[in-house]
Amino acid sequence: VQLQASGGGLVQAGGSLRLSCAASGRTFRSYVMGWFRQALGKEREFLAAISYSGGNKFYADSVKGRFTISRDNAKHTADLQMNSLNPEDTAVYYCAAGYKYSELGSQYAYWGQGTQLTVSS
Repeated sequence: VQLQASGGGLVQAGGSLRLSCAASGRTFRSYVMGWFRQALGKEREFLAAISYSGGNKFYADSVKGRFTISRDNAKHTADLQMNSLNPEDTAVYYCAAGYKYSELGSQYAYWGQGTQLTVSS
């Protein structure tokens, strides 16, 4: 599967943004979808994951209550709605597809190219 992340940009602190991940291929519903980010000079960080059907969602404590992951298996997309953004959320955001849920990036087989989010204070 090939993944294409989009929706990044520049937003003011307190604002919201929605990232989208478009997947190619007919097996999209076979993958757990995850979102990660990597800030400059920092390690990649797990944010959220969603199960094959979308019935189960998992969040890192750092974004719980602010970010919401969703998926549309008919459209082959997985989105990340981000609210109450702050400058610490500035990073490159990546979507990923894996065969089972994990917070470890190494467990995801496919990655999108990343989209930059910058939050200004």
